[in-house]
Amino acid sequence: MIGEALRYLKSKLIYVVVGSLAAGLLVGQFIGTTTQSWLQAAIIPVLFVMIYPMMITIDLREVLSIREHFGPVGASLLINFGIAPLVAIGLARLFFAGNPAYAIGLYLIALIPTSGMTAAWTGLAGGDLEAALVAIAANLIAAVFVLPMYLSVLISGDVGFDPNALYRQLAIVVAIPMVAGTLTRRILLGRYGMEGFKRLKPTFGGISSFGVMLIVFIAMAIRSESIVSDPVASALTIVPLVTFYAIVLAIGAGIGRLFLTEPQSVALVYATSMRNLSIALAIAAAPGFPPAESVLPIALAYLVQPPLGAVYMQYRRDFVDEERSVVAAFHARIPRL
Repeated sequence: MIGEALRYLKSKLIYVVVGSLAAGLLVGQFIGTTTQSWLQAAIIPVLFVMIYPMMITIDLREVLSIREHFGPVGASLLINFGIAPLVAIGLARLFFAGNPAYAIGLYLIALIPTSGMTAAWTGLAGGDLEAALVAIAANLIAAVFVLPMYLSVLISGDVGFDPNALYRQLAIVVAIPMVAGTLTRRILLGRYGMEGFKRLKPTFGGISSFGVMLIVFIAMAIRSESIVSDPVASALTIVPLVTFYAIVLAIGAGIGRLFLTEPQSVALVYATSMRNLSIALAIAAAPGFPPAESVLPIALAYLVQPPLGAVYMQYRRDFVDEERSVVAAFHARIPRL
């Protein structure tokens, strides 16, 4: 019964995030400093609940196959750590010139690519699943090393950014859960085999989704006053997010069309347009990473990313696979009266 509830939670993650965001902003208007201290103390345990199950589902050994999939994986690394950060910098300067907290949130989204949904969407859209799995492992490992270097340059000292604190947070919220998740994965595979492990994966995703729900609520409750003080600016955060995702998806699709096969192109699009929002959220919410308002853009990105994956998959099915134009597909769905 608990397993079913967790899987249901994962399937409704968009609504869960919206509800947690709204509830946190509301509750945060009424809590005192004592409750805020309790919530702050709960962040690290909740982050572990969120990240550890996700790491169990990721096979980092896939990175050993990078030679066999060098084209799409190499292109994903180029886009994710060369082009996407430049897009994020441009959008941050355009939209968040007076709000470094939201700019940091956008940088975290841009610099931590690929998630479990990269493989899921690639498979649903008929892409190269093996290339997607290798890209997930390669990009996640690269992000751990690249992220501090980028943020050290991009974040002004005025916000109190400490690179050493970021390294500690990466160890706590990424490296330790990664090692624990890898060991747990090996134990479960040895005990249940691959088929049994696959049956457990949705439950792990549900536990991680539960952690996302809690951390969004906690982060919003703690920073409710500062976010609600300028609701227009907070709401408009969605605009650069949509723009970022649209640009990165277009670049991935264009490079894939020019240089890769169709299945590889699909893998590339999802390996670059899907970001690891759970890890981004964990880093932004962890104690000692100022300013905590950077959580808001990441929480809102949960509203943008899944629909984007679905839209591209539908585009592949309706237009590319059927070899139809947009106009023909439109008339097929809405026949003339």
